[in-house]
Amino acid sequence: MALSAVNTVPCGQRLMHASLVVVWLGTALVSALEHKGLSARLLADAGILDTHWQALLVWSGLLADLAVGLALWLRPGRSSYLAALALMLAMTVTASVLQPALWLHPLGPLLKNLPIAAMLLHLMSAHAKKKEFA
Repeated sequence: MALSAVNTVPCGQRLMHASLVVVWLGTALVSALEHKGLSARLLADAGILDTHWQALLVWSGLLADLAVGLALWLRPGRSSYLAALALMLAMTVTASVLQPALWLHPLGPLLKNLPIAAMLLHLMSAHAKKKEFA
């Protein structure tokens, strides 16, 4: 295999990576714009009625999303993919406990995490293989 082929990231992987950056940064932006809207209502529906706790949880999630989005964008690689996977799993478990009905939502907000996990695992594997040949 030619050295130039090893250093070239396939287009599909670049698109997967870029879409994940958009997901995390976009989620942080949406959370900031509507922090007193849907997010607060979802937490209230889950029994978290104290607005201070709602704000703390929403802003903590927003900052985590922002940190992972920036890590994916500025330092792509195994550690940022692993951080994204860990955050996605933690938020999925939390959402499943607080609002299990989200698994049955017609737009699939939690089901969409399955292909995101697959993309992250694929990108981690591809990154590891790239390191093997570098």
